[in-house]
Formats: sequence, C-alpha cells, structure tokens
Amino acid sequence: MTETLWAPWRMEYILDDAQDGCFLCRVLAEDKDRENLLLKRGRLCAVVLNRYPYNNGHLLIFPNRHVAQVADLAQDERLEWLDLLVEVQDVIREHMRPDGFNIGINLGRVAGAGLEDHLHLHVVPRWNGDTNFMPVMADIKVIPQALPTLRDELHPLFNP
Repeated sequence: MTETLWAPWRMEYILDDAQDGCFLCRVLAEDKDRENLLLKRGRLCAVVLNRYPYNNGHLLIFPNRHVAQVADLAQDERLEWLDLLVEVQDVIREHMRPDGFNIGINLGRVAGAGLEDHLHLHVVPRWNGDTNFMPVMADIKVIPQALPTLRDELHPLFNP
C-alpha cells in the first residue's frame, strides 16, 4: 500500500523557481520583510529564513551586493558576514536551544548551489535525534513550526 503525504506548500517552491532574477536581491529591494521572512538588514549583509529549510530555524546570511564568490566580497563585507554568523548562532542558541549547527556555503551548481550567483551562507540548527524515519525512509523532512511564526519570534531578537 502506498501512503501519500500531502505537501501543498511545495508548489510555491516549484513555481517560484520559474521567477526571473535573484530572490535575495528581490527580498532586499521589497519593503515586505515579514512576508519575505527577512530577519535583519545589516549595513552590508542581511539574514533571512530559508523558505525551504533543511531543519527548523534554517537561515541564510548573504551580502547585499549581488556577488557569487567569497573572493568578490570587500573586507568590510566579509567581516559583517561573519559577525552576522556569530549573532545568528547566539540568537538561535538562546531561543531554540539546538545541540549544534551545520554551517556551509555551496559554490557552483555541482556543489549543490540552487542559487549560484548570489553568495549566501547556510546556518542550520541541529538537535540530537533530529533525523527520524521520514527523511531516511521516505526522503521527507518534517518541519515542526510555520516559518512566519518563527520569523515573528526571531525578528525582535535581531532588532532589539
């Protein structure tokens, strides 16, 4: 017997993929921070919740400038990017109490980059035992909290 797990929110991802332009640049250009799940606008970089997370609290840290490589960043951009990484970990650690983090950059499609031309850093909170039968047996990830709810909880922590 085949079981079906309905995930209608995935249609948004499928259809959004067809949009022209860079979604990170669009998030910065629009005045829709809540709708876009934007948590913090820094002077040179920003923080947004990943709309299609690997785990609850999965964030992206990215430069405001549309650049593809770490070497393309100016020194002050690199410093703010890494300072935001420290802030993100502090806020997530305090609010969500993860046991660890995966932190990574995918450079190029072959390395897994879904967005190749706007550099971004993934920060994924991890908990002991957060892998269950769903991703292992069914290639499905269960995220326990709605993204707008998590955004509303985290936003004031980034913008005191």
